[in-house]
Amino acid sequence: MRILALDTSTAAGSAALAEDGRVTIARAGDGSRTHGERLPLELMALLGEAHVPLAAIDRFAVAIGPGSFTGLRVGIATIQGLAFAKHALVVPVSTFEALAWRAKDKTTAIAAWIDAHRGEVFASLFAPDGTAVLQPPSSLTPEKTLEAWRQALAACPGVRFTGDGAIKYEIAIRQALGEGASIEAETPILAGAIAEIAAADPSRAVRPHAVVPLYVRRPDAELARDRRRALEIPQE
Repeated sequence: MRILALDTSTAAGSAALAEDGRVTIARAGDGSRTHGERLPLELMALLGEAHVPLAAIDRFAVAIGPGSFTGLRVGIATIQGLAFAKHALVVPVSTFEALAWRAKDKTTAIAAWIDAHRGEVFASLFAPDGTAVLQPPSSLTPEKTLEAWRQALAACPGVRFTGDGAIKYEIAIRQALGEGASIEAETPILAGAIAEIAAADPSRAVRPHAVVPLYVRRPDAELARDRRRALEIPQE
C-alpha cells in the first residue's frame, strides 16, 4: 500500500511517501511561503521526485494538530480534496502522536511539546513505547504543565522532550527537572512518522469528511471575536 502523508502543523511542515510501511521519501517544506501558496504543488513535486503518480496512491494521512491553526486547516483541506477525488480514505494523526513516534525508545517517557504561543505549550506525555498516553493533551504555561505532570514524572526513570515547544522552553524544563530530562535539539520532520503510523494501523482510516482538526484550545480568532463581543455596548 502506498500512503501519501502531509504535516502542516508548523510553518515549514513536511510531506512523505510510504510503501508497504516503509518511508521511501520525506521532505521538509518551504517555510518562507504559506501552505496555501505551496499546496498541493509540494505534494505533486514529492511524487514526481519519487516517480510515483497520484493515481498510484492508495491512502492518505494528515496531521490534525495541534499546531498552526491556519496551516492545519489548509493541510487537512488539501488532503480531503485529493482523497475525495480518488475515493480514498484518510488516516488522521495528531502532532503529539507523530512526535512521540519519532522519539520512542525503551527506557524513557516522551514529552511532546508544541509552541502554542502566548507563553504556553500544547503538551502530552507518552510512555516509552510512544503510544500509551500518560498525560492527556493540555495548553498551559511550561511551569504549569510540569507541575500538572509532577506525579507522573516522578514515576518515570527519565523523560525525553521533543518538539519546538521543548526547544523554546528548555530553561524552564532544566530548572524543574535538571539532568532528569533530555531535550531534542531540533524539531523533527513529522510526515514520515505520520505515514508510518497510518501504515501500522490501517483501521484508523476514515472518509475524508470525518477528518477534523485537534486544536486543544480555541483558535485565537475565536477568542478575539469573543473579546470584541464582550466589549460591545448594548443598544437601547
